[in-house]
Amino acid sequence: MLRALLLKRALRLPHHRYHHHFHSHPHPLRTLPSTTIHQYLRRFSSLPPEPSTDDQTLKYLGYGALLLFCGAATYYSFPFPDNAQHKKAQIFRYAPLPEDLHTVSNWSGTHEVQTRNFQQPETLKQLEDIVKEAHEKRTRIRPVGSGLSPNGIGLSRAGMVNLALMDKVLDVDKKSKTVRVQAGIRVQQLVDGIKDHGLTLQNFASIREQQIGGIIQVGAHGTGARLPPIDEQVIALKLVTPAKGTIEISKEKDPELFYLARCGLGGLGVVAEVTLQCVDRQELVEHTAISSINEIKKNHKKLLSENKHVKYLHIPYTDSVVVVRCNPVSKWGPPKFKPKYTKDEAIQHVRDLYRESLKNYGAYGSKGSSSGDSEQNIDEFSFTELRDKLIALDPLNKEHIIKVNQAEAEFWKKSEGYRVGWSDEILGFDCGGQQWVSETCFPAGKLASPSMKDLEYIEELKKLIEKEDIPAPAPIEQRWTASSKSPLSPASSPFEDDIFSWVGIIMYLPTTDARQRKEITEEFFHYRHLTQEKLWDQYSAYEHWAKIEVPKDKEELAALQARIRQRFPVDAYNKARKELDPNKILSNNMLDKIFAESNTL
Repeated sequence: MLRALLLKRALRLPHHRYHHHFHSHPHPLRTLPSTTIHQYLRRFSSLPPEPSTDDQTLKYLGYGALLLFCGAATYYSFPFPDNAQHKKAQIFRYAPLPEDLHTVSNWSGTHEVQTRNFQQPETLKQLEDIVKEAHEKRTRIRPVGSGLSPNGIGLSRAGMVNLALMDKVLDVDKKSKTVRVQAGIRVQQLVDGIKDHGLTLQNFASIREQQIGGIIQVGAHGTGARLPPIDEQVIALKLVTPAKGTIEISKEKDPELFYLARCGLGGLGVVAEVTLQCVDRQELVEHTAISSINEIKKNHKKLLSENKHVKYLHIPYTDSVVVVRCNPVSKWGPPKFKPKYTKDEAIQHVRDLYRESLKNYGAYGSKGSSSGDSEQNIDEFSFTELRDKLIALDPLNKEHIIKVNQAEAEFWKKSEGYRVGWSDEILGFDCGGQQWVSETCFPAGKLASPSMKDLEYIEELKKLIEKEDIPAPAPIEQRWTASSKSPLSPASSPFEDDIFSWVGIIMYLPTTDARQRKEITEEFFHYRHLTQEKLWDQYSAYEHWAKIEVPKDKEELAALQARIRQRFPVDAYNKARKELDPNKILSNNMLDKIFAESNTL
């Protein structure tokens, strides 16, 4: 699946399709037939009506055609809220945009902007010139990476700067196990570039297409209760700032700014170079098995402390928990294990459910769009592809989703086994197709004495899902990290032995139907709002920076700002922004709203 910044030629929509107020929806101009105009004139004249059957018939035919046109226009051009812009159904023919205007979208298609100012420097000097010019002209150039953030945190209509062409490994020190790279290098490029030196990264997020500059700036993470978020691997930064030019900071050189800028959300400077502390490249053995929440409770402390990497995949409306553990391969190799089922046997019941569901839905799904899948195609689909297709048939039908979740639990039960590979190969995770995501981070005690709040959170979440009849698909992904010294990290703590749990909820967007995507979006935000209302304050949970959705409602926005201030040093961050970027050329609407300045600054 392509997980990269989507920069594409856009199509200009008719003016009314950009209108985002539901109470006012202007229609395109339409020309009425001359006979209809004549009838309108006669209606207000003193002349007696003509007793013409043909005229009457034409009049009512005209009314009927007008009603059909208005209905079709309303359906296909129904407006979306700003935080849920999707591809519209294309019933009209559009003129292309001007040559210098492009649409930039995140990979889920949940956020997109149009901009005339999209800069891609190839050298540090070009980047410095771009930032200097923007600062002088007070024009915004928001730093954006690969566009993988679910909330589009790097997007800005005013302008963006992307370092995809600054993607080189600059220096490798095998003795100290450090590597200096340009910030536009993708994680997979970096791993491939240093593997011949026997080095790799300490930990990985689920996917490999992120640019290094982006992955550290939003506080991304992997899993492992002894391993911190990825920003902790950074030991030095080169920032191009609007007010102070290019600066180099590290743990030794301006440490206060360094720790703040490591997870700086792109607001303190454009990250041009990153120096990372690496580890020896190693093979891991991954063990995947199914368990239950009661069994997990008995072994939770042991699972967290004895495994280098561990995560749980909870399946709503079932008691099943998929436990994935990864550890260095021992000198004896992986345990001898003979799977009970072949890969085909493990997935066969999912294929059967899809075939049965196609029959029940007439191969058209709940919204009448044909799947187009033949018997031969079905046998070629992976599990995640089948899950996407099953969900697409009726994504908001709870009973249908329960069947899909039960099929997923059975798939994992039959897929127990081991696999061996390099860490960058093993620690990846197929997240499925386009989706809405909300992920929270909250304290879970100490490594030596977990609080068990992490499992309580999951139990409360699953009860909430069932009580509210939420059509929640699997998985609810739960991971852990150690703490971070970066003040803006959701796992920030001065205590190294603190551990944090990260829990992600999702709803897939397996359709291109605009109205159906809107309905899924509304249901997801209802789901997210319930978790926020019932769980976040109780467990001191805060959302991942790349997954926060800024509310439009003023009271909700004020509440979000207040919560952010409780957890993070907002005033210190805003003070640094004033010093380094006084004109806020690196900011965007999201940062401006989340980090609203207090009157005391």
